[in-house]
Amino acid sequence: MSQLIDSLDDARAAAARQAWRAAYAFYGETDAQALTAADNESYAEAAWWSGKLDEAIARRERAHAAYAASDDALGAARLALALSWDYEGRGSFAVAGGWLATAERLLADQPEAPEHAQLSLIHALTAMFAEGDLDRAVELFEEAFDLAKRLGNRDVQMLALSGKGRALIKGGAIDEGLALLDEATAAAMCGDLRAHSAGLVYCITISSCQDLGDYRRAAEWTEAANRWCDKLDVTGFPGACRIHRAEALRLRGDWPAAEAQAIAACEELQDFDRSITASGHYEIGEIRRRRGNFAGAEESYRTSNEMGRDPQPGLSLLRLAEGKVEAAAAGITRTLQDVTDPLHRLRRLPAQVEIAIAAGDLKTARAASEEAEQIVDSYKIGNRRAAAFDATIHFARGQIKLAEKDWPGAVAALQHARDAWQGVGAPYETARARMLLGTAYTRSGDVHAGAVELESALATFERLGAALDEARVNELLGRVEARRTFLFTDIVDSTRLLDTLGDDKWKRLLARHNELLREQIAASGGEVVKQTGDGFFASFENPNAAIEAAIAIQRSLHGEVVAPDVRIGAHAGGAFRTDADNADYGGQGVHIAARISAAASGAEILVSSETLDGAASSFRLSERRTEHLKGLDHPIEVVSIDWR
Repeated sequence: MSQLIDSLDDARAAAARQAWRAAYAFYGETDAQALTAADNESYAEAAWWSGKLDEAIARRERAHAAYAASDDALGAARLALALSWDYEGRGSFAVAGGWLATAERLLADQPEAPEHAQLSLIHALTAMFAEGDLDRAVELFEEAFDLAKRLGNRDVQMLALSGKGRALIKGGAIDEGLALLDEATAAAMCGDLRAHSAGLVYCITISSCQDLGDYRRAAEWTEAANRWCDKLDVTGFPGACRIHRAEALRLRGDWPAAEAQAIAACEELQDFDRSITASGHYEIGEIRRRRGNFAGAEESYRTSNEMGRDPQPGLSLLRLAEGKVEAAAAGITRTLQDVTDPLHRLRRLPAQVEIAIAAGDLKTARAASEEAEQIVDSYKIGNRRAAAFDATIHFARGQIKLAEKDWPGAVAALQHARDAWQGVGAPYETARARMLLGTAYTRSGDVHAGAVELESALATFERLGAALDEARVNELLGRVEARRTFLFTDIVDSTRLLDTLGDDKWKRLLARHNELLREQIAASGGEVVKQTGDGFFASFENPNAAIEAAIAIQRSLHGEVVAPDVRIGAHAGGAFRTDADNADYGGQGVHIAARISAAASGAEILVSSETLDGAASSFRLSERRTEHLKGLDHPIEVVSIDWR
């Protein structure tokens, strides 16, 4: 019995100094029947900070019942408020509402007490986050602050101060809101607040700074919060701190460490707070998408969505990277239809710019860019744009200028974006700006400046492990295979025709042939890479376009009074740019296409079977056959397209 009493005394002493793991261990050694309502309340807190949420809830319910049985309305109300918070974090909103109603009933006839300040604070948070009534939220936060000040409740005072700061920022009063957040967070640093209150203040401040694009201020408070978390031998809020740490590490370019922190955060949080855990899974998805781990990113976005967080814009950008432009456009359009908060829209609008450009919808891209700029200009800090927001706006403008082929405009915008992202200390975003800037330089004729920017971007992408961006830059530099469909044409028996027709008629016939082929290649979206004697070498983005061009060529020639027989070969495969102007291709894919063309007969369209795997099924095909092509070790299966 003496040992149990000693354990209870040790548990109470540990709880008093907020040594929660020790308190949890000591309470576990005591006789449960000997625990008072206050002991169960402390035991619940110790369990909560030890990552035992189910046990914490059970202990709080037991403490609530004990307070209620002893007619301690304030104690019962305090536990009801804590339980409401627990269940809301789990996403059990009906149960949370029930406990909140219980607290309101218990407090209705009680004289002014700290529990009333806590209730007022919850109403203010509900007005801000659930109802979006910012004016009402500010009013309620002020009431909570004044009440807590009268009652000497420092925790509710600072929480109300940080809540008001958040509401002011959301309403556009940026500088006033940030000043309040800094004041509240300084109090958390000084140890004036209990651990739970300090953690909430840190989270509100860091999230607000990130929303404003003030990543430097967010990083400073994140470092302070992490020092605070590291001092606590607890679970729960350290998980939230890890997510903020992961976001900061991702921005700085330490992706492996960022992913590890985010994974640890989700493990620590578990079901403490579904919204924060969902944000952790979204962050993991963002890191994996940038590294080219599409399956892993898909899984993380799905988990985030299941836990209640909109997986946008990351999911739409993933679809874009997968080449599913229509799905990407539909996803980003849908989420913007559902989101009204300006800062939340700002997170999605840059993605809409990128996706709309890929879809060839410059009107939508311009509208998204203009809206983003209007939002940024309404959330200035000290009458200046946050550097990250300014970089985002100029990057979007540069993307649009590139699509419009306004090379000087693109260069100016992307230079600004590059320099602003460098100032923020964001290597990945800087490298993306450099990649597009290098493209703009090259297309404007300054090949040397373009190569310098592209090489710098490549070095950063290689270091970060941004595989897709690395491949794209290598492609721009002509060093990596690009997947294209290549088409070769050739006039059959051209020497015999020349001898038969004579020079003048042959020249006229050849000129007409060249005119028809160029027209049909362009009409199908292809590019003439070069003319090969009396034939053409063309490149297409996809097999459908190449086959449609080949059919149109044969039909156009067939409609002429006099026209040569032309054989056409096509193959989809890898190739690389072979010159500084990116005007020619080389590689295995080109070589195979040329050999297939040589194997075709007059007026035939011959295509490799693997090319048809990426083409529509509406073409009429011959039986497949195998060709042994010169220069290739293995035979190639081909099929003839019936164009008549």
